[in-house]
Amino acid sequence: MGAAPAHMASLGLFAGYDTGDFYDEMFSSRGEPRPAYTKLFQKLATMARSHFEERRKLADLSFLIQGITFTVYSDGRGTERLFPFDLIPRIIPNSEWQRIDRGLSQRVVALNLFLHDVYGKQQIFRDQRIPRSLVYSCPHFHREVVGVEVPKGIHTHICGIDLVRDSKSGEFCVLEDNVRTPSGVSYVLENRLVMTRTFPDAFQANEVLPVNNYPAELSRILRSLSPRGENEAQIVVLTPGTYNSAYFEHSFLAQQMGVELVEGRDLIVDGGVVYMKTIRGLTRVDVIYRRIDDEFLDSLTFRADSILGVPGLMGAYRAGNVALANAVGNGVADDKAIYAYVPEFIRYYLGEEPVLRSVETFICSKPQDLKYVLDHLDNLVVKAVGESGGYGMLIGPASDRQRIEEFRCRIKANPRNYIAQPVVPLSRVPSYDASEGSIAGRHVDLRPYCLYDGEKVTIVPGGLTRVALQRDSLIVNSSQGGGSKDTWVLRGES
Repeated sequence: MGAAPAHMASLGLFAGYDTGDFYDEMFSSRGEPRPAYTKLFQKLATMARSHFEERRKLADLSFLIQGITFTVYSDGRGTERLFPFDLIPRIIPNSEWQRIDRGLSQRVVALNLFLHDVYGKQQIFRDQRIPRSLVYSCPHFHREVVGVEVPKGIHTHICGIDLVRDSKSGEFCVLEDNVRTPSGVSYVLENRLVMTRTFPDAFQANEVLPVNNYPAELSRILRSLSPRGENEAQIVVLTPGTYNSAYFEHSFLAQQMGVELVEGRDLIVDGGVVYMKTIRGLTRVDVIYRRIDDEFLDSLTFRADSILGVPGLMGAYRAGNVALANAVGNGVADDKAIYAYVPEFIRYYLGEEPVLRSVETFICSKPQDLKYVLDHLDNLVVKAVGESGGYGMLIGPASDRQRIEEFRCRIKANPRNYIAQPVVPLSRVPSYDASEGSIAGRHVDLRPYCLYDGEKVTIVPGGLTRVALQRDSLIVNSSQGGGSKDTWVLRGES
């Protein structure tokens, strides 16, 4: 490689940084930043390590003061932790973002049409584009809402679609869909707030598209669903309570939208209408942005032992007296076996080719796929179809023989519950390794947040970049030791 340009002669914080064998989001080669990152690189490369460390500690303190935490249940204690935040942002040039925006909009609309169909006329079964048995065997397909007319035909009001950049091709592809109760958007907004305070000069140097219109857009969509009209709309955010891992987000969004945050015990159904208990008596509720899973929403319809929901809620929902966002039954579209058919949904419902590709997926309930998966477990990623957060997963190349054999038994015992995919070599972004006191490449994914009003899809520019802060880890979930970065979508290319 030739001599570096004079202004990049000293790599500063990036001295010794190895781009490795993966696609590096910041560098096209050692010491050569991609155009979108040039200004940020120049800023960081000339910054003293002590100065960077000082700003990093200020960012952590800001998160701590604001109570931005999440809860880890896997340790058996429900430990509340500070959400790890990495100061080096992930940057996406505008042309690349435009393609992502088109692909996500296309996907959200197709998923909505699929849900409207399978809970309605079920034409897709008659046209044999997806096996009826695959949909009916999904634990999250709820026959209880077949035939229910949802307001404005919208099932997917709020979606979080997980994307990864494949290091082999350099292109973004869809890893999974989240159309039940996707979480994390509060971190997008708070990450941006912390970054503007910590690196205000970097924002002045880069034209970064704003993200702060999300609460207003969400409020607008929720208000439009009201059975009594927008002017009369009484909206609430329904939370499982303070012990839920995403409680910070529930309270944050309620506060940002200026609506009440309620638990199930704060609501009552009377005469097929939902009311909120207040010190002034009962107040009618028109729209519920619920952050409770379907199974716990109504003990009269779903789990009889649930104390999180509202008895009789589904009766009010069926009667059209209250709107729920997202719609009940969306979990069938989150099923990782159904995911394999989303490109077909796009072709079937929209008559278009997918803008963003999906990861090749082997469905273990298919005999031919099952045989291939069992023969290649050490080279595949195996996922339980209904799990999330990095749980119920086998990463074959990183697992020992005992764990592989354990999964072999699980798959054989219940093939419908598993899918498998090739290992996608995720791209990396420079991240600060506090234990080493240096910057190193860490794998990332991206979860943009999409809002659908029945006519257009509005997507927050960027979204939540989740980063695997542990060396060589591919699991970015906070529950598994991951953190996050601010995501900058530029108004131009650099």
